[in-house]
Amino acid sequence: MRKLTYAMNVTLDGYTAAPGDDIGWSGDDEPGSPPSDELFQWWSDRVAAPGLSLYGRRLWDGMSSTWPTADQQPGATPAVIEFARRWRDRPKIVFSSTIDKVAWNSRLVSGDAVAEITRLKAEDGDPMDIVGATLAGAAMKAGLIDEYVLVTVPVLVGGGTPYFTTLDNWVNLALVETRAFPGGRLMTRYEKRR
Repeated sequence: MRKLTYAMNVTLDGYTAAPGDDIGWSGDDEPGSPPSDELFQWWSDRVAAPGLSLYGRRLWDGMSSTWPTADQQPGATPAVIEFARRWRDRPKIVFSSTIDKVAWNSRLVSGDAVAEITRLKAEDGDPMDIVGATLAGAAMKAGLIDEYVLVTVPVLVGGGTPYFTTLDNWVNLALVETRAFPGGRLMTRYEKRR
């Protein structure tokens, strides 16, 4: 059975995006600035790890508008070039009923996301990452997420897209790792207790 991990940057008050899908709060020094080299490398290493990424449409729109050609932009740093290559190479599934095609080593699923994720989890294979709060929320409600990884940014935005969805039952978790990054960011990784 495959392991499913939900990993995203999150504000201290629990949001993956501020109102209007604004993620400008995720920079290190000022809104809109890039993350530290250390944190960017950590995310890049996650993208390079064997496995499959499951995307919701909104996050797919943001990632696919930047990363397919980021390595070809003037002034692209070695880290950006590496991340762009890794992102393109990683197998991806995009869950959406509003788009009709995807590219960059991806396939589109327009049917029941929970049924497809359940099917994928039952297979033997490399781990999977789920990215996008709405898609992760559906998987969370269905009890499909095995691991939660939060990179908490010390900012309060007061509203937006929550990292966690409303659940019908408690989910008991065990803290398995923490790591501090520059700019006051803190990665915490939790596994679901069996």
